[in-house]
Amino acid sequence: MSQKILITGASSGFGQGTALELARQGHKVIAAAETWPQVRGLRADAEAAGVELKVIKLNLLDAIDVAHAGSFDVDVLVLNAGVMEGGAMVDIPLQRVRESFDINLFGHLELVQAITPKMIARKSGRIVWTSSMGGILVVPFLGAYCATKHAIEAVAGSMKAELEQFGIKVATVNPGVFGTGFNDTGAESYVQWHDAETAHVPMPDFGPSLADQADPQEMVDAMVETIVSNDPDYRTMRPLETIDAAKQWQQTEWTQKA
Repeated sequence: MSQKILITGASSGFGQGTALELARQGHKVIAAAETWPQVRGLRADAEAAGVELKVIKLNLLDAIDVAHAGSFDVDVLVLNAGVMEGGAMVDIPLQRVRESFDINLFGHLELVQAITPKMIARKSGRIVWTSSMGGILVVPFLGAYCATKHAIEAVAGSMKAELEQFGIKVATVNPGVFGTGFNDTGAESYVQWHDAETAHVPMPDFGPSLADQADPQEMVDAMVETIVSNDPDYRTMRPLETIDAAKQWQQTEWTQKA
């Protein structure tokens, strides 16, 4: 059965791949992109793929954009947009940390609060948060990003318990290191402000961790399944080997010394 789906951060990466695949499957997809050039680019990509997308502009720092996106009544809300800022926690500018929370969490939560009451009224719906492996474990020098994803895990877990009485399903998808360009951009972001001579903690070489990134299609397929499945898992993490790493991290937190 065709569903109406709003997905944020659809101009590239997982969001774009998921939006196009859902449209291929016959769903009515509202695909949000941050800037007007990205909106036009996504419309062109959809036309080239032979699918129909309704593309809207959604800058999660823009109250007018968020209000517009919140006016839609959808079956599924996919909260996928995000930014990654690198830097040691004692050095990263607080402006960057606040913006990360505003985009990754608060802008999306504002959208949730606009759309979810419509789901409650009809007693059906689904909300899918794009979290991260960084929502379960911590990657040094990506602490601000991981903090936003840990917060998403808390919000999603609370929402799941709060909304299931209304027939609303809440799920998370937790990507590992995939070759969408997102991780590469995050690893480079600190160069805008970092000064090696004044920094308290030296930055590492991210190169080795960015080598051999996984094929994004694996995550796109998993996201589509979570969005449309009649009985989705609460948490979907890919690549599969990342699951064991995350579980081992959680166990280690109980045994390691400070």
